[in-house]
Amino acid sequence: MNSTAPVSAPATSKAPASTKGRIGVLLVNLGTPDSPKTPDVRRYLNEFLTDARVIDMPAAIRYPLFRGLVVPLRAPKSAKVYQELWDAERGSPLLYHGLDLKKLVQEKLGKDYLVAFGMRYQNPSIESALEELREAAVERIIVLPLFPQYASASTGSVQEKVMEIVGKWWVIPTVNFISTFADDPGFIATFAALGKAEMEKHDYDHVVFSYHGIPERHVLKGSHKNYCKLGSCCNHYNKNNRYCYRAQCFVTSRLLAEAMGLRDDQYTVAFQSRLQSRLRDPWLQPYTDEVLKEMPAKGIKNVLAFSPAFVADCLETTIEVGEEFKEMFEEAGGNHWQLVPSCNTHPLWVNAVVDMIHRN
Repeated sequence: MNSTAPVSAPATSKAPASTKGRIGVLLVNLGTPDSPKTPDVRRYLNEFLTDARVIDMPAAIRYPLFRGLVVPLRAPKSAKVYQELWDAERGSPLLYHGLDLKKLVQEKLGKDYLVAFGMRYQNPSIESALEELREAAVERIIVLPLFPQYASASTGSVQEKVMEIVGKWWVIPTVNFISTFADDPGFIATFAALGKAEMEKHDYDHVVFSYHGIPERHVLKGSHKNYCKLGSCCNHYNKNNRYCYRAQCFVTSRLLAEAMGLRDDQYTVAFQSRLQSRLRDPWLQPYTDEVLKEMPAKGIKNVLAFSPAFVADCLETTIEVGEEFKEMFEEAGGNHWQLVPSCNTHPLWVNAVVDMIHRN
């Protein structure tokens, strides 16, 4: 009579080896010149300002206008500003904060992950960071552009570049993008903690949330079924405006205000860094530099300023908001203007990045 009992595997056989590899993580920020010298700044600006997602003009106009006119005029002025910002030992804050964040996130994630860091423009490049992950044969890649609010000119440009590079690989792994974290609890908690720390040092009449500006047409071009009207539609964050930059700025501000116990009349949302052009295209309003000049006449003499579109200190935070806006405010009659530092490598921010990666 034949037995139906299962046959045991020979004692010498081995279980099949696991093919599971590490998960690659790519952290990306905007970019920085290799040095504050004019030639390096010119090289950086040429790459940045000829990106079709940043300057959405036809190439036949964009390249001659910016490489031939705008950048040559702007580079020497920008180089002087970068010299103010540059750390003698570590260089650009955007770079060293990014590298420090990479190291801390790697430590938190452990050996099952490999974290790389790249810049959309200049060095270390996205291509070099992706090559590091490919060489390690990671199982899949999670891409986190370090821009809280999605915009085609920032997050979209990073995503396009990643797909362009990976698309040339013979073997393409699974790639996941974290496209926005404007309302991420860890991101909000970090900025709220930084804001509260400043509020303990001084009494403030008002809070300004200043975001990097973009042309209104960029918002309208990305509007889902023409939902966006650049009006009260942005006061409610939902599936129809999840990728509307303006709506994301508003939801970040509402959540930060709530976390810090601010009433609606105690804060203002405004937009900075608009690029003047001969076309005079309107950018998102109100403009921070115009808003702050009107405040002292209204009795607002002490202002706490945030730049929640940036998670690392850089030219637009330290110099523009921290110094230039402070000078404008005081010239208009204000007493005290204080910039809240960016997330940089705050422990809450490191934890927030790790949590976003785990969720993806």
